[in-house]
Amino acid sequence: MPTIGVKRDLLFEQLGQKYTDDEFQQLCFAFGLELDEVTTEKQMLTKEQGDVAAVADASEDIIYRIDIPANRYDLLCMEGLVTSLLVFQGKIKPPKFKKVEPAKRQVLKILPETAEIRPFAVAAVLRNITFDKQAYDSFIELQDKLHQNLCRKRALVAIGTHDLDTIQGPFSYEARTPDNIQFVPLNQTKNMNGHELMNFYSTHAQLKQYLPIIRESPVYPVIYDANGVVLSLPPIINGDHSKITLKTRNVFIECTATDLTKAKIVLDTLVCMFSVHCAEKFTVEPCDVVQPDGTVITYPLLEVRETVISAEKANAYIGIQEESSKIADMLTRMYLDSHVEEGGNNITVQIPPTRHDVMHACDIYEDVAIAYGYNNIKKSLPAFMHIAKQFPLNKLTEQLREQVAQAGFTEAITFTLCSRDDIARKLNKSIDAIAAVHIANPKTLEFQVVRTILLSGLLKTLVANRKMPLPLKLFEISDVVVADDDTEVGARNERRLCAVNCNKSAGFEVVHGLLDRVMQLLEVPWKTGNRKNGYYLQAADDPAYFPGRCASIMLDGVAIGRIGVLHPTVLQAFELTTPCSAVEFNIEPFV
Repeated sequence: MPTIGVKRDLLFEQLGQKYTDDEFQQLCFAFGLELDEVTTEKQMLTKEQGDVAAVADASEDIIYRIDIPANRYDLLCMEGLVTSLLVFQGKIKPPKFKKVEPAKRQVLKILPETAEIRPFAVAAVLRNITFDKQAYDSFIELQDKLHQNLCRKRALVAIGTHDLDTIQGPFSYEARTPDNIQFVPLNQTKNMNGHELMNFYSTHAQLKQYLPIIRESPVYPVIYDANGVVLSLPPIINGDHSKITLKTRNVFIECTATDLTKAKIVLDTLVCMFSVHCAEKFTVEPCDVVQPDGTVITYPLLEVRETVISAEKANAYIGIQEESSKIADMLTRMYLDSHVEEGGNNITVQIPPTRHDVMHACDIYEDVAIAYGYNNIKKSLPAFMHIAKQFPLNKLTEQLREQVAQAGFTEAITFTLCSRDDIARKLNKSIDAIAAVHIANPKTLEFQVVRTILLSGLLKTLVANRKMPLPLKLFEISDVVVADDDTEVGARNERRLCAVNCNKSAGFEVVHGLLDRVMQLLEVPWKTGNRKNGYYLQAADDPAYFPGRCASIMLDGVAIGRIGVLHPTVLQAFELTTPCSAVEFNIEPFV
């Protein structure tokens, strides 16, 4: 959950009213926010640096640190917070944002080469804007908050803001080799190419984390104006030539992205929040963005979506009894301009471009509940009674855990994620033949897939405890995940029991005995003669097990698992030097 810091006196000045700390905390709670801390800049720096003398010149103005819901991007700056609180208190109506046509639109042309690195771009202009120190700091801080939150540390979207009076359109968004990019980065004096810039910022405290996004690419994204001046090298840094100052009056905003939807949200949020500082409030100048195929799209969209909700459903879901007109008023206070349709039950809700968090009717019902006040909702018993009980599979799991532990085995709890080698190469199998769920962007080699077998985790646990005296007998009862195209989500969970015996001899009889004990507890007989039901072992070939010492565990003619002595190459792959036997089977058929 993001946290913003706002100066108390400046906040109260813009709200037009002074509050005590308790009163403001109550206001935040009523609006669905939380006043996390009342502090000062000096206290914050002292806490971070631990040196009182080093922060002696820091401000002692009171700062409110407020926790903001992660989906409310419009509250991440002073401007958005003040506007929303004033609307919530009924002091102003929800602003109407509009696009104002200039004499000539600015144009941003996207070249086809950008498809290799960051294929999307959007743009807009804030005309006749006035920055003071507080507004300027808020403008920079909002960009930083969006970069860290919605933009996923600039991986999805990178924001560039420029003094329009220092550059000249039309602008071009290109992708060039690092050697062919030359410019002076923000707040620097030396002209650098792409490689020099990467080396220069490799030790920078803030910017070094963004370098890997494009560093290995053969081309870097770059934005030029009509005179060949570099505006920015996204997602790293802007050029010094077009930097914004307190004297800036016209701001050109560009957002480059790998996710176009996120870029639209970011642009809408930026222009809506800071159009309040324009000479004509809540106005934005549109820009034409020429796509690689020649089509022209005008940004920002500033779409006002309309949806219809049922007052009856809102009352039923929340547990209140309010008239449609009062519900419409509550929604208007939550920045969702609303009115009651003829008939009295349906309410038309206008969703402004600042409220991209509203995606479904349930989001609107939630805002009704916030405006009504959660503490004002009367507690009531459910309309029906139901006796709770433990989920049968979990109940069986708990019972088996206790019994297997009593049989002399020690329980282990291993990671659900593992490497591809753990479930394939180390078990003498091919990853292509395994129905595994793969992680799209694994952070480490240890967590590449979701485990399809419990055995690997137990063998790694044995390795970590190989200095312990023998025998080592471990077990785990947990889920594995198997890719399955027949299921709704393309994968299914399967609850399994796995046990491993590690000793000077493999001890196949130990795991066989555990299997027999578990079947005895489950009241599943050994299949003999003409008996139709029961379990038995059937010889099988599995590359993870020693040839001739592996069997499938059969239940009513269906294989539910494996039992046997592990292959020496498997033990070697897991760096084990003592023989092991193992059993692993699915326990879901016994529920």
